[in-house]
Amino acid sequence: MPEINQHGQTVNDIVPDWKGARVLTRTPLFGQYCRLEPLDADRHAADLFEAYALGDDSDWTWLASTQPMSVEATAHWIVAKVMDDELVPFAVIDLRTERAVGLVSYMANERLLGSVEIGHVTWSRKMKGSRIGTETVWLLLKNAFEHGYRRLEWKCDSMNVASRRAAERLGFVWEGRLRQKLVRKGRNRDSDMLSIIDGEWPQRDAELRAWLAAENFDDEGRQIKRLEAFRL
Repeated sequence: MPEINQHGQTVNDIVPDWKGARVLTRTPLFGQYCRLEPLDADRHAADLFEAYALGDDSDWTWLASTQPMSVEATAHWIVAKVMDDELVPFAVIDLRTERAVGLVSYMANERLLGSVEIGHVTWSRKMKGSRIGTETVWLLLKNAFEHGYRRLEWKCDSMNVASRRAAERLGFVWEGRLRQKLVRKGRNRDSDMLSIIDGEWPQRDAELRAWLAAENFDDEGRQIKRLEAFRL
């Protein structure tokens, strides 16, 4: 609870014994429907090129990158992420096929402050709107909170309504808009900021686990109850 300090000022809560979060490493994360494994050009470029080829340029409007037009270009794009020490990048592996169907990273990692962003979200059409996408984000949230992070962020272009709605569906809370945050592909980008904090995580975790449960899907993999139905 906020309290009054020795100067008569109202100050915020003490965080007991805070020493920062633990380091997030490039190690696999395992779910029921997908596996996140450290991104690797040799292992994942061909799969990701094929998966992204099912879409078109509209899938890349809000991203800093453009759609790679060959396996070699996909590998070059992957290597840039792998070599970036500021990222913890993963390939999303569909356990039904054992093939990569998307890419995601931890980024903007402020370990000593306990804050990290889920970014570089590049789903292919093989996973958009699927339980794999939801499970991927749940695995990243679960892993980060288990490493002692206090805050998980999601930022998106203010025009990317689908991304904001996806984050809100997952339980991220809208915090505001960072005006003229970036220039992307020659255009202004206002960034919408959303987050989940550690005090909210137990409830979000329960909701996501309930939605992801095998009994919530029919034989065709279609959801029986929407995620919102598990929200109190």
